[in-house]
Amino acid sequence: MWFMRFGGRLLRARATRVAVAVALIGLPVWRLAGEGGGEAVGPPPDLPRAITPLGSAPVPEPQNLGEFVKDEAAGVALGKALFWDMQLGSDGQTACATCHFAAGADNRSRNQLNPRIGPFVGHQPNYQLTASDFPFHRLADPDDRNSEVRFDTDEVAGSAGLLPTIFNGVAPGSPVEQTTSPGTDSIFNVGGVNVRRVTGRNAPSVINAVFNFRSFWDGRAQNEFNGVDPFGVRDSAARVAEVVKGNEELVSLTAECSIVNGIPQVRGPLCLNNASLASQAVGPPPNNVEMSADGRTMKDIGKKLAPFRDVGRKLLTLRPLGRQLVSPTDSVLAGYARAGGAKPGLGASYTSLIKQAFWPRWWNSQRIVRVDPVTGPTFAPYPSRPLNANEYPLTEYNFSLFFGLAIQLYESTLVSDKAPVDRFAAGDASALGAEQQEGMALFQGKAGCANCHGGPEFTNASVENVVNQPLETMTMGDGNTATYDNGFYNIGVRPTSSDLGVGANDPFGNPLSMTLSTGAPGRVAVDGSFKAPDLRNVELTAPYFHNGGQLTLRQVVDFYDRGGDFHEANIDTLDPDIQSLGLTADEKDALVAFLTALTDDRVRLQQAPFDHPQLFVPDGHRGDTTSVATDASGTAIDEVFELPAVGAAGGAPLAPFPSSHSAAAAPPVDVEPVAAPAPTSVQLGSVRRGKTADARVDINSAGAGTLEVTATTIDGPDAAEFSVVASTCGGRVLPKDASCTITVRFKPRELGPRAAQLVIADNAVDSPRRIDLAGTGS
Repeated sequence: MWFMRFGGRLLRARATRVAVAVALIGLPVWRLAGEGGGEAVGPPPDLPRAITPLGSAPVPEPQNLGEFVKDEAAGVALGKALFWDMQLGSDGQTACATCHFAAGADNRSRNQLNPRIGPFVGHQPNYQLTASDFPFHRLADPDDRNSEVRFDTDEVAGSAGLLPTIFNGVAPGSPVEQTTSPGTDSIFNVGGVNVRRVTGRNAPSVINAVFNFRSFWDGRAQNEFNGVDPFGVRDSAARVAEVVKGNEELVSLTAECSIVNGIPQVRGPLCLNNASLASQAVGPPPNNVEMSADGRTMKDIGKKLAPFRDVGRKLLTLRPLGRQLVSPTDSVLAGYARAGGAKPGLGASYTSLIKQAFWPRWWNSQRIVRVDPVTGPTFAPYPSRPLNANEYPLTEYNFSLFFGLAIQLYESTLVSDKAPVDRFAAGDASALGAEQQEGMALFQGKAGCANCHGGPEFTNASVENVVNQPLETMTMGDGNTATYDNGFYNIGVRPTSSDLGVGANDPFGNPLSMTLSTGAPGRVAVDGSFKAPDLRNVELTAPYFHNGGQLTLRQVVDFYDRGGDFHEANIDTLDPDIQSLGLTADEKDALVAFLTALTDDRVRLQQAPFDHPQLFVPDGHRGDTTSVATDASGTAIDEVFELPAVGAAGGAPLAPFPSSHSAAAAPPVDVEPVAAPAPTSVQLGSVRRGKTADARVDINSAGAGTLEVTATTIDGPDAAEFSVVASTCGGRVLPKDASCTITVRFKPRELGPRAAQLVIADNAVDSPRRIDLAGTGS
């Protein structure tokens, strides 16, 4: 159901005289101006949720997580490696962390602009932002929204992603994919040379994002995870593969979620609620601005990282974090660090981490999924040849499932619950200074901040708040009643038409808004509304708002004090708290002081759980806005800076925005050997005792690096009944596309089923590899 709200927010917006005691507890009475100048006593309003320690708030978790994950610690390690791994991007250089490395956000300032509407007008690609460029809407009098507009731009301070490219395929063992140029990009080019594309919204922090009911500024990452993409039940075709009692099936995870007023109700063991982090995580990797060449899928990435489906196809053949050092004291990855952190990468493969973290029914099968462009996916026996581009083992086909849940498990640990405000809320009156306490009172009172940024999470878009009240109905800025999605507000940052936010549609033509999706009666006010972000660590995450248009917290406070920038233009869907507040200079200073009390110093100092592997970050291109340097192929050369690996004890304080960075050389692109055995399991059939049966196993060198096979042995319960009788592989050095052959023999000594494994040691990431051998003695 939805709720009428004619309490605090409406009364705050309309009352002409209000006497209110501001504290962590509520307000007993509101006294409003009555007829004839007297006072009328009104009912108590809806109060903002109390500021309590974040540690007292339960961390949301999918109810059925245990149906998928068998080892959460291994899942966290997998998620941290995937999040920070530069090899994830099509260019072998772009990680999830590339846009979320500074307090969970992005503080790069070069080549970070997106024109949002049409071509660039005010600036050009590869522009270096400076403090003088802010705010993006500049007024003669910052306290008066109706004063002369000195400057205005539709541009957005987003995040640089990838160069425009077209995906042609994965080169197993190489972090760099096979791509071609689409020609000169119409927007992101300098003098005809393509530069990295930039996202159309500012990157929000991933720290404390686990508390969000939905994710992304527009809420498109759904609370329920379908295992494939961000859209939950909205994508009715989303399927993952599961082995059920020995039989492979394509299953819908969201078929067991029913949606009631936008809230997923768990109706079966596969419904993954409270999983918007997983839904969000699978959005950027195949996105052609953020991390991907045009046309790449999550399955391709898996094949690259360790034989998985397109995103997966790449990663599963690569050493985790293979271009990056890991601190020997990393709070999660120390035990996996290669050579104790002396060599780049982890000592474990992505395949082994997946098998450690997830139950076998999501990855253990001797059949493949063959994806036909017309008829869709079907299961087929594993062929005795290398797989074609449209054929995927279960580990590759389900890579988006593993990726999303692993990232969620890791990001669920990024909770900053040790800020001064937490100590104050727990009873330590000395944790906040007098000015900060004044700012806290303003935050909850006169300034009205807590009306959208309530509770210990400092956002009304939290799981706890939205599940309790998914939709709200109240009087909007134009004086008319309307219903909207709780936690999403139009605050007049830009004209509504420039970005509809949650008022837009998903790729299937359905409204993103829960209010519209549920068919709420009456007027709906969702256009131009965006998720209220968590304000914790806000002093570290400039620039601000969905367009990145404010540089400082004082500029943000000025914005709210004047009632927004596009108050009148957006009035029909404007939040009623967006009005002139009449704050004094001292009150503004107090608000800013309070906001700094939301910073957890572990975030500032990169201490556990906010420590991380080494990262090399593209930071614009060599040159300026008129010309850029190119390599021999005509590709723009990146400027790069290094974020050193830090362990649990942390490192240097995070640099403020905007800051210059010392240039660094990105590490060379190493290539890995890849062994592709065919077949991947051997069935030798029924053999009479004393007789023999032979089978051939080909080891193909499928990677960019040279494969070296060092040994072959037999292991397992019935190893004595199997043997290697011939091999051309021992001590062989195999360049790409070369192969060698192993012949195994089965000679049963007993009746009944017999089993063993052919163990092949080589120099590939996932060595040793094991090939199941089976036969029956008769």
